[in-house]
Amino acid sequence: MTQEGLRPGFTTGSAAAAAAKAALYYLLSKEPRDRVEIRFLTNEVCVIEINRSKILSASSAESFVIKDAGDDPDVTHRAEIGARVSISEKEGTGSITLLGGRGVGVVTKPGLEVEVGRPAINSGPEQMIREAVKDLLMEFHRCDRDVTVEIVVPKGEELAEKTLNARLGILGGISILGTTGIVRPMSHDAYIATICSGIRVAEAMAGKTLVFTTGRRSERFAMDLFPGLPEEAFIQTGDFFKASLEAVGSAPGITQVIITVFFGKAVKMAMGFPHTHAAKSELTMKTLSGWAREVTSDETLAENIAGSNTARHAFTYIHPLHPDLICRVGEEIKASAQGFCHNRGKIKASAQGGCHNREEIKASAQGGCHNRVAIRAVIFDFEGRVVFDSDLSPKRTP
Repeated sequence: MTQEGLRPGFTTGSAAAAAAKAALYYLLSKEPRDRVEIRFLTNEVCVIEINRSKILSASSAESFVIKDAGDDPDVTHRAEIGARVSISEKEGTGSITLLGGRGVGVVTKPGLEVEVGRPAINSGPEQMIREAVKDLLMEFHRCDRDVTVEIVVPKGEELAEKTLNARLGILGGISILGTTGIVRPMSHDAYIATICSGIRVAEAMAGKTLVFTTGRRSERFAMDLFPGLPEEAFIQTGDFFKASLEAVGSAPGITQVIITVFFGKAVKMAMGFPHTHAAKSELTMKTLSGWAREVTSDETLAENIAGSNTARHAFTYIHPLHPDLICRVGEEIKASAQGFCHNRGKIKASAQGGCHNREEIKASAQGGCHNRVAIRAVIFDFEGRVVFDSDLSPKRTP
């Protein structure tokens, strides 16, 4: 949902797909296009303008798009995103090869969605690019031709310096991102207002249970896990962990909140970060490493976690050998949530952005309206399988 008056835009992934489609169309038709139609992963259709195109040879062409983030600009807003496309002159197998060219980062550390050594083009954009190419090959009856698509960002290296890509091990340029293809601008206040509206709607429909998810993917897995709950019970809270739980305080009809989260966000919630996007990776890994040492007494595990690039990377050391550590994270999520939900404004974040005085949170949660709202925590692995459920998982051995 977009705040009224704010203009939506499209992602770098959509820009790359549009550029690829325009370049391939130029090759197949011998005519340049000034705009192309792209289908987002939501099945919505968007017409994207082409900034420039050029024939490079009898079998290759390039096109460029100016990325438009609407009224939600980031470092890639107005950046030029391009694609160089080549097609085999002879009959092939119909393969589509996707490459990262100049300005597209390369993944050098584990823990990200894309494997080490691959260009930083996430699965959503890759799907959009491949579908755009396949559609044109079918339209021109060239499904037997092999196509290579090289995504380029002329100022990608310069733009990457304004991001945290290097810290994450993405070197040489930006990432080509987008889970749906659409950028829906929304201020923090507007997002929180939307969360509050969703809670009020759920309560008005006599709902007593809310399921908090951090986005569309976790929501999909949560809906599969709780098929008996109405759609209105599922609230996408994004990174607003504290604000979402505080909002429950104004909904007296709600008696249970189920927090469903992937392991990466779970660790930040466990640490008590009120806003999970702003958490510092180094601090997160340090805390998780300390918990590993306390729970397992495994020094090697603790060192591996401390040296991990991301929580996804750390998870490869933790699961499935150390369920007690995942249980510890789940217990800490419940403690943080109880503090935020039942003691609005009483628990203040530290300078690092988190609540680290766990005993204070637990003690505070004993009072107030703790009997009204029960907190349940569910942690997914990165494929959506449940690895912790506070209502089902055995209690951690002290």
